[in-house]
Amino acid sequence: MTLETKKSVFVELGKFLSQFSENNTLRNPAVLHNETFFDAFVDLIKLSQSHNGWYTPENVYFSIQSWAEALTAENLNQWLSSYTIPIQEPKKVALILAGNIPLVGFHDFLSVLITGNTVLVKTSSNDQHLLPFLAKYIIAVQPELAKNIAFVDGKLENFDAVIATGSNNTARYFEYYFKDKPSIIRKSRNSVAVLTGNETKEQLTALGEDIFRYFGLGCRNVSKLFVPKGYSFVPFFEAIFAYQDVIHYEKYANNYDYNKAVFLMSNFKLLDNGFLTLKEDQSHASPISSVFYEFYEDINELKTRLESESELLQCIVADETIENSVAFGQTQNPRLWNYADNTDTISFLLTT
Repeated sequence: MTLETKKSVFVELGKFLSQFSENNTLRNPAVLHNETFFDAFVDLIKLSQSHNGWYTPENVYFSIQSWAEALTAENLNQWLSSYTIPIQEPKKVALILAGNIPLVGFHDFLSVLITGNTVLVKTSSNDQHLLPFLAKYIIAVQPELAKNIAFVDGKLENFDAVIATGSNNTARYFEYYFKDKPSIIRKSRNSVAVLTGNETKEQLTALGEDIFRYFGLGCRNVSKLFVPKGYSFVPFFEAIFAYQDVIHYEKYANNYDYNKAVFLMSNFKLLDNGFLTLKEDQSHASPISSVFYEFYEDINELKTRLESESELLQCIVADETIENSVAFGQTQNPRLWNYADNTDTISFLLTT
């Protein structure tokens, strides 16, 4: 199968996904195989929160729309233009996926198939339905892909390479277990924001999207703020008030109550607005419903520190003060060429 054919399959998937949004799901008669898949996907989206309590319709629709916007001919062409992807005997690549946010492993799935390889997928118990559904759709578009896609319930066997995502603890297990295989082992990472005190209300409100989207469960969610010494958090709290409804989700509210109680019993000083706590802490990894913060005095010293901690960080949100930073509100909208952990998955697959 040629690269152009494979790209066209994912463009069709993008068209299919573009029909589904939280406030305007609308069937497009020009989309392939809607008679089989449209209503079934609507039903699956409705059931997603029963499969995983964090997968609210709002967040599932957000993920779907993000992929609909990514899977265009223009984006696929731009992404793949810098690679030479030969037609060759496919390798079997095992994927061990996380389930913290909807379709979190789709980029790896796409990368394996677009390079002409066979994918063996072990889904997370927290996300067992969305990706298999999309796999059925692309097989309907191009039946030849059926031989390149398999979902595995038990032990992964007979594969040539592996891409595994997990916590730092599971990563150590993966590194030992797959020590004889070419691999990408993804560990826990966090995202941070660097504020100067000159941010507009619009920027700070957009930062709320980076914090609250997916309830803060993703590695691209901001879990730590670096602020200048003497910074006033009043504008920040005023700007993120737009996200107050997050406290109405029971699982989030339970985490908020629990983590706040733990902090207070430990006599930590907290800033609190009723749905988010701020705690001064040097760690990057804050619990759900809380964001850590740390003061800095010299922006250049902070830049040096962030560079030294690059392996712990997924994104840095900032204005032009930080090189390669992400704009406010954009952490959950990566482009196809924005690789997790800055590890070029396509190059790995082409050279393995």
